[in-house]
Amino acid sequence: MQAIKEQITLIANESDAARQQAMSTLQDLLFSFETTEDTIHRYGHMNLQTAIVQVGINLGLFKYLSQHEKPLTVDEISEKSGTDPQLMVRFLRFLAAAGAVHETGKDQYVANHVTHNLSDRAVEAGISHYFSTAAPPAQSLPAFLEQVGYRNPVTETHTAFKLAFDTDLNAYAWFGQNPAQLNHFNTYMALRRKPDSTWLSVYPVAVEAAGWPSEKPLYVNIGGGVGHQCAQFREKYPNLPGRVVLQDLPHSVAQALPTPGVENMAHNMLEPQPVVGAKFYYLRAVLHNHPPHTIRLVLENMKAAMGPESVLLIDEMVFPESGVNFNTASIDMTMLSVFASMERTEAQWRLVFEDVGLELVRTYTYYQRNYESVMDVRLPRAK
Repeated sequence: MQAIKEQITLIANESDAARQQAMSTLQDLLFSFETTEDTIHRYGHMNLQTAIVQVGINLGLFKYLSQHEKPLTVDEISEKSGTDPQLMVRFLRFLAAAGAVHETGKDQYVANHVTHNLSDRAVEAGISHYFSTAAPPAQSLPAFLEQVGYRNPVTETHTAFKLAFDTDLNAYAWFGQNPAQLNHFNTYMALRRKPDSTWLSVYPVAVEAAGWPSEKPLYVNIGGGVGHQCAQFREKYPNLPGRVVLQDLPHSVAQALPTPGVENMAHNMLEPQPVVGAKFYYLRAVLHNHPPHTIRLVLENMKAAMGPESVLLIDEMVFPESGVNFNTASIDMTMLSVFASMERTEAQWRLVFEDVGLELVRTYTYYQRNYESVMDVRLPRAK
């Protein structure tokens, strides 16, 4: 068995794609061994695992274990976290059974690979976001879908999110009244991806912008938050002429990064676009948060502002037609429950653009694991 394990490890270490394939194959093998009782407990206790991991994050348990190479006793861990030792025994016993820590003996535990993952700040923020914000709508999804007759939801005024939190607010307004949850989300979004895995690594910006007049706007980032994408754009292309503009709602722009060469502009994308004739209009992970009628309005506003040489860059996940992986399929279910929105295949995106008189010219994939891609969309070319 050890030889088989070592051989699989060698294969998984060849590349990220090989690692993903190995995990998928081993998971399928594991599931094929399950009895009905195993399947009941695997699905039935999923929420419990997340809840106990969240407790561990709240207590700083994973960070503390990760700081020590040798096993720690329950008493040591309890004293550090200010927790009742009897309660800590029960928590650690469960976490060891779930693979989140390693049990070395009676009342002794040490960090394993998963423990170190759980001590990472991005992982802490991500799990806290999913547990506090995404999980309640998922729990309400069966009742919600029964209410709507199992129809694909298309309006943000009626969602599983609103049912879960008993609120009339949409998710954006709700976040404004729940700063702790907003902080989890913002921290996770800021830390979850490596800096070099962006659209700038695949899209030919310099080629497309060659000869662009300095008096005309170059790059407008709509819904750009505090300006991370604008900062990356200016860092990579400091000498390209033309205005670089960050647009978002006033509360986001008020906290924008002080990036030289970036103009900060408060703007609601549901209103007409004030910057006309820019070379690049860029929206990253914006459209997938909205139902069809809102997407149409945003694209119509973009189209009205575009000139003959403008490019609308839509940075989203572009699903394959089959074989979508678990992580991204889960995000699609989150879009369903929270926003009455969806992730799409390239064919589906193409129809969205054609519906407002725009043309998808080419799709550039830059992060294959999550199908993250930037789509080059333009005014229709003359036939």
